[in-house]
Amino acid sequence: MSRSLLTRLRLHLHSLGVVILAVAMLLVASPVRAATATGTGLPASTQLDILQHVNAALVGLYAEAIPGARSIETLGETRAGSGVLISDDGLILTIGYLVLEAQSIEVLTQDGRRVPARSVAYDLATGFGLVRSLVPLRGTEPAVLGANAGASTGDKLLVGMGGIDGGIGMTQLVSKRAFSGYWEYFIESALFTSPPAPNHSGAGLFNLQGELLGIGSLYTNDAAGKGPRSLAGNVFVPVELLKPVLAEMQATGSTRASRRPWLGLSSGSLGGHLQVLRVTRESPAEAAGLRPGDVVLEIDGAKVATPEALYKQLWAHPEPDAEIELTVQQGEEVRKIRVRAIDRMQTLSKPEGI
Repeated sequence: MSRSLLTRLRLHLHSLGVVILAVAMLLVASPVRAATATGTGLPASTQLDILQHVNAALVGLYAEAIPGARSIETLGETRAGSGVLISDDGLILTIGYLVLEAQSIEVLTQDGRRVPARSVAYDLATGFGLVRSLVPLRGTEPAVLGANAGASTGDKLLVGMGGIDGGIGMTQLVSKRAFSGYWEYFIESALFTSPPAPNHSGAGLFNLQGELLGIGSLYTNDAAGKGPRSLAGNVFVPVELLKPVLAEMQATGSTRASRRPWLGLSSGSLGGHLQVLRVTRESPAEAAGLRPGDVVLEIDGAKVATPEALYKQLWAHPEPDAEIELTVQQGEEVRKIRVRAIDRMQTLSKPEGI
């Protein structure tokens, strides 16, 4: 079997038997080449065991938003993706936007059952979400949290997706760098992989020892960063960001880092300027008169040209309700606009009883 075919190999999760059969066929066909291609040098039986453990940690997630929730405008009423079991008591790690303002959540188990779950936490700072199954999950096994510091650019990795269209495929780490999301989100070190996974939302990124390295967030055309050509891939949030805040998330439903000033504007760097792309309904930015097409020149007197620069200056304020001064170009006019920020966590809808 060629190395290119190995890279494209996709193992369906509908039945563990399908996974075992597919991998067994690969290893029987060429066990030495398979070990070389994956880069582990491990015996075929060990590789198969690792894939079984990865498979056993994956679940599908389905959520329905609370009627009237603001996130429906961008994320829709119903959402589907994946999660990774991280403890024996049914705690599942996923990407937060799947379960943001969710009225109901269901987990699709390995044996095809849909079981109810509840939201445990949403962390604005990292982007992670935690969900707990309300009934025992048969046939599952918690993943081991790894350390992305041990992963290097060029490493082959596994990406696992749950749900009806789930599977395990191979991908490659092509970049580790800071990531700015246009929705007032920033992390210092995201994991960028290529080729992209077909169902990346909440997918698990594993090293070839079966340790969980990250959770899938986005599709991107810029996986490799600056370069002459675009490269399609995915952005994964590293689980190293979870380890310091996991206990806090379970205890409080979020983290202290998520209690920070929020304006409600989506922005992007265009032609060396920071342009407003979208203004959230009923947000501080809307109340202050900001609108798509405006160019933000300064925040509190400091020049900004990128979302990252804007966020760092904004979040330097210790209180979420800080008053912010923006210097904004609206058409031909440059204006000073004062905006009273808010704590976004306080604006999120919660299901009854929570």
